[in-house]
Amino acid sequence: MKNHKIIFHFARLISFFVIVISPLFFTQSILAACLTSSCHQQLKTFAQLHEPLVEGECQACHERVVEEHPLKKGSSFKLVADGAALCLECHDAFDPASGKLHDAVAEGECLACHNPHGSNGDGLLQAGGDLKVICFECHDGTPFAQEFVHGPAAAGVCLECHDPHQSNNEALLLHDSKSLCLRCHADLATGLEDATVIHAPLNDEACNSCHEVHASPFAHLLKGDGPKFCFSCHKELADKYNKAGTKHTALYKDGRCGNCHAPHFSSYAALLPERESDVCLRCHGKDDFHRSKALKNIRTELTEKEHLHGPLNDGDCSACHDPHGSDFYRLLVNDYPESFYAPYRKGTYAFCLSCHEENLLRFPETSIYTLFRDGKRNLHYTHVADPRKGRSCRACHQAHASNGPKLVNEDGAPFGNWKIPLRLVLTETGGSCSPGCHRRMSYDRKNPVIKK
Repeated sequence: MKNHKIIFHFARLISFFVIVISPLFFTQSILAACLTSSCHQQLKTFAQLHEPLVEGECQACHERVVEEHPLKKGSSFKLVADGAALCLECHDAFDPASGKLHDAVAEGECLACHNPHGSNGDGLLQAGGDLKVICFECHDGTPFAQEFVHGPAAAGVCLECHDPHQSNNEALLLHDSKSLCLRCHADLATGLEDATVIHAPLNDEACNSCHEVHASPFAHLLKGDGPKFCFSCHKELADKYNKAGTKHTALYKDGRCGNCHAPHFSSYAALLPERESDVCLRCHGKDDFHRSKALKNIRTELTEKEHLHGPLNDGDCSACHDPHGSDFYRLLVNDYPESFYAPYRKGTYAFCLSCHEENLLRFPETSIYTLFRDGKRNLHYTHVADPRKGRSCRACHQAHASNGPKLVNEDGAPFGNWKIPLRLVLTETGGSCSPGCHRRMSYDRKNPVIKK
């Protein structure tokens, strides 16, 4: 009985060896034979091996056609199937109806990208997984040598954006263009949720309507340079800019259009990144801004002033100044004289009179067009319409802000090196002033000082 048990256990051991150990030994022996120093030893150098090779299943892909191996000429083995058909023995096929195929996939050229035995990169990719090498075998790499390169392109991680085999999106993208971009540009995704104004192309078109996706000679991967690029859509601004005698410096300095506008979205009209007056004061609120043009620090003019000019009080600088270009003094939207003396003529004060009473300077006498009068004598007309030395509005008024009512210039108007003091005193029905140009004189709307 004891001998029978020994025989039984020995038989089981033999069966285990034949059924389990023997095939493993056999496959490993085949693999060991293939990887000898005189044959395919280089396969040992790969960090990642093709699964059949890991399992020693060389014959899953190769079949012997003659007993002798190796042959001095020719091969003792052939592939069990040709081209992509061999890969499809294990891997699922791609259905052309499910999306556009990568050309290499459509042509069954799996080995154009993959090494069938192993690789030092993921996915058994050729060239150790260096996609710049692999992709540029077919795709032109010249555009990637430009000054500004998209981060993923510079890093050679093409697969962050593209599916290497098949996609329903253009250019084999992983997602539609906008969704793909917002995967990384999360700040834009967040901002778009709350934005009240969105740049039209961002709503209606793909991101590549404005940006190159791989590389560009222009900053921010733009497809064009500065205003000319923006003008390709904003043609009415292009016409104004090209014809304007004076162009806003911001349009051809540093960030160009981006100096004043947010390119994607904003909470303010015209894609301004903040309140319009705050945008303007970024530059026009500095002491050292364009000294050669003698532009003032407007911020100091506004500080602690009791009265602001109406548009400026609303933060609306463009009500008076054209932000792109103008044929008028200081980029004004209409005609206003540059000089201290400028007798009124039709059109001379078109800028001021586009908001203020248009008949203000037309009549020597009036009872309705101005409160600055002595009886019916129109004192605006007296001061401005004088044919020899009509004084411009700046003789008495500040353009932006003042502590004096009606924006009267409390510090005095510049007159050469001197500032002419007004010394204005107001009453309920008139007032008086004693500027540097005449003795103190009074006026009264109810009881005229100068009797006829």
